This record gives sequence, C-alpha cells and structure tokens, in this order.
Amino acid sequence: MKRRPIPLNALRSFEAAARLGRMSAAAEELSVTHGAISRQIKHLEAILGVALFAGPRTKPRLTLAGQAFLPSLSSAFDQIETAVQTAMRAQDEVLDIGCLSTFLMRWLIPRLHRFRDLHPGIDVRLSATDYSANLKSERFDIEIAVEESPRPERGERRGRLLFQEWLGPVTRPDVAFRSAGDLSPSLLLQTKTRMNAWSMWSAAACIPAIDPAGAVFEHYYYTLEAAGAGLGICIAPWHLVMNDVEAGRLAAPLGFVKSDYCYVARTRMPANPKIERFCEWLAEEATGMAFPASA
Repeated sequence: MKRRPIPLNALRSFEAAARLGRMSAAAEELSVTHGAISRQIKHLEAILGVALFAGPRTKPRLTLAGQAFLPSLSSAFDQIETAVQTAMRAQDEVLDIGCLSTFLMRWLIPRLHRFRDLHPGIDVRLSATDYSANLKSERFDIEIAVEESPRPERGERRGRLLFQEWLGPVTRPDVAFRSAGDLSPSLLLQTKTRMNAWSMWSAAACIPAIDPAGAVFEHYYYTLEAAGAGLGICIAPWHLVMNDVEAGRLAAPLGFVKSDYCYVARTRMPANPKIERFCEWLAEEATGMAFPASA
C-alpha cells in the first residue's frame, strides 16, 4: 500500500508543544522560533480539519481532538527514536574486516573466538577480498593486507605492522625431498594469485632460480590442499601451515626464510574504539605467534 506524505515537521511541532505545555518550550527543544511552531501547528490543523489547540495564544490548551491525538503521536515518535538508536547501536557494534581468503580460513577464524570472548558486544563481519573485484577497501573498517615496504599511512588509511612473512616449501611427509636439488619442476605447485612465490623463496633462500612446471591453482587454499594430498610441493607462508607442520600433516625439510612481504592492518582514519580494540588484539596475536628458525 502506498503511503501518503506525512507532514513530519508539523507533527513534531504539535507533539512537542502539547507534551511540554508551551510553544516556547517546544521552540527551544526543536531549535526553531516560537512563530515557526505556531505556523506548523496551524498547517497541521488545516490538513486534519480540526482544531488541536484552543484559548489565548499566550496560554493555549489542548482541544478534545488534540488530547486524543497526542498519546498515539508521542508513542509513534518514541518508536522512531528507539528504531534510530537501535540502528546506530547496531552499526557501532559491527566491525567489517576484509582479508585474503586463505588468511581468513587458516589464521584469523581459528583465533577469532578469543576476540569474541574479550569483546562479546562487537559483531565481527568477515569478507574475503580476493573473491570479488567489487569489494573495495573503503568499505572495510580494517583490511588486513600483504605489502612490500608498508608505509604508516596509505591514502586515507593508517597501517599497523603485524608480522613479516616467512616462506618455505611444504608437502605431504611421504613426498620426500631433502635439498633444493630434489625439487623436480613437475612437482612444484603454483597459485594464480601469487605466481612469484617460488622465485621469491629461491631468492630469499639464496639458491638458484627455480622454474616450476606443476599444477596451477586458483587460490592458495587449493594449493595447500593439493600439497597436503601429495600432489606436489608448494611454497607456503609459515603462519598458514604452522599447525599442520607441527602436527606432522605437512613436512618442511628445507625450513622457512623471511620474504619481502609483511602483513599489515589498514584502518579507517580516524579510528574508533572498536577498531582500536581489534587492532590491539591482532597485534597481540601476531606477537604471540611462534616463528620458525631459518633453515
């Protein structure tokens, strides 16, 4: 059903004047003049076709129609105010986080329960930034990004360094290799989103460049699953595979070396308290993470 236009200013003026008992008090509450209140009430009376106030202008009193109208109108404005406050609180309690999908699945989500235990009132909403080109960084309160030489500020977003990345070749334990010379090109898996992983690792490990010729997967998560299934060897960041390596599900005979990349939490400026709390928690989680010794 189509709604008829509602004279909200006139309704607000009448409700305030009737509730407070004086037009001057209504004018003060609504930050308008006494004359503006009077004109809005006359406009409302003309629309309704009934008088809402009677008596002298200096001390008007509600008519029967005005008395009948006031309770429902006040209740309606109370409901509107409640709805507005609820919407504002809901927005305040939502924290939009964007990050790469594999980082989301393997690092952030397994730790997130600790943040929720500390801050149960903050609703964390997660999005994978590598699945949709329509997701712009501006929509996130915090975007966890992978950067070379991160700057404290980039555009309108401030950055907080979380940790430097460590890389190393991993595979299922029964796919044996003991040295870089054992890395057969046909077994070297790749990821479309990071085709330079093998060259970055070989440069950091100070070994001759390797030309991988193994299967190529769309996302890092698929590549890690393929390595775990024994389909080959992939270059993996330590923070994504440390649990699997420590549990013996993956082997990393050549260890890990520092790469040129760092993980950075980029936030809106100015940051609000919920953003600061999440960034502080991220930093604590990163600080508490055990890093490997280089091979």
